[in-house]
Amino acid sequence: MIDLTLDARRGSFHLQLACRFAAEWTVIFGPSGSGKTTLLRLLAGLDRPQVGRIVLDGRPLTDSPSRIFLRPGSRCIAMVSQQPSLFPHLGIAANVAYGLGSLDRKSRPARVEEMLDLVDARHLVDRRPLHLSGGEAQRVALARALAPRPRLLLLDEPFSALDGAASDALLARLQAWTAANGTQTVLATHDATDALATGAEVALLKEGRLTALGPATEVLAAERGRLQTRLG
Repeated sequence: MIDLTLDARRGSFHLQLACRFAAEWTVIFGPSGSGKTTLLRLLAGLDRPQVGRIVLDGRPLTDSPSRIFLRPGSRCIAMVSQQPSLFPHLGIAANVAYGLGSLDRKSRPARVEEMLDLVDARHLVDRRPLHLSGGEAQRVALARALAPRPRLLLLDEPFSALDGAASDALLARLQAWTAANGTQTVLATHDATDALATGAEVALLKEGRLTALGPATEVLAAERGRLQTRLG
């Protein structure tokens, strides 16, 4: 469960939120510039709000009045963005294993294989990041994020380089994995199909403000009627 009270400015943009994300999956939905990425970066600890408090499962991650700010590496949070940002000097297996320092060395290869199987990227293990397509790199970045089994997974348009069928299949496997491992997920997207496919709770953002929070079928009712997509 995530409790948020945020007041953050980035240039002329102003994000103000006070809400709770209690669902296993929450989709942050809104147009470009609505504050989706800003919110994820604040959750991850990559940015600080001017004033704010972020509490994950009762543990304060950011609390400006109390001067609490946990570094990204101390939050048990993983984030995957549109740009995979793999380490170019490392092989695929080494990239996926990068965050497994706390895991016994003998157990790491099995965890890497498990994650690559999950994202359907086992066949990429002998390649280097520079030789991957955009979609392949996104799969490996997701495997790397999941490998430490984070408490919270943040996804910023992570399937943008995958076609519809591949995105649907990966999303279904990912939902099953997060449910089995107790990983709460927040997915930022401007595509209503992602929100409807997950059956998630949806937080609707507009110009840095939360305008609705509830089931996808209710919050995105107007969007659903306009969709010309794979969901029919």
